[in-house]
Amino acid sequence: MAAKRSAGILLYRMRAGALEVFLVHPGGPFWAKKDAGAWSIPKGEYEAGDDAFETAKREFLEETGSPVSGEFAPLNPLQQKSGKLVHAWAVEGDIDASTLVSNTFSMEWPPKSGKQREFPEVDRGEWFDMTTARIKLQEGQLGFLDELELMLR
Repeated sequence: MAAKRSAGILLYRMRAGALEVFLVHPGGPFWAKKDAGAWSIPKGEYEAGDDAFETAKREFLEETGSPVSGEFAPLNPLQQKSGKLVHAWAVEGDIDASTLVSNTFSMEWPPKSGKQREFPEVDRGEWFDMTTARIKLQEGQLGFLDELELMLR
């Protein structure tokens, strides 16, 4: 069985001379009380034969409600502990985190209740300075921050 693959966008901006990145917090009951190490770049899985870059842009739109455009810089893919390979592109831009609108997913909740509930795929997004982003971001995606900082030197 092939390893799963995801593709996403690392949106960044400069504010008062400081680099900031836009991250999203996963929705649903499993993530509700998790913060440090729980945030992610907006991303989603794709199948063999799908275009990773187009998937990244589509997932950004689906998870934030905002399209993304600009000069995209490919980042080196990162292998997660689960074996999943995450492809990402960095792009400078801006988004109002307060306007985030995410698509939803269904799951049985509470477990074994037989009741299906809808949850947002992403329950919030936020801009973080690089120090805070390193605390918030999932460990397996930290390499994207390193590469972004090197790229912008």
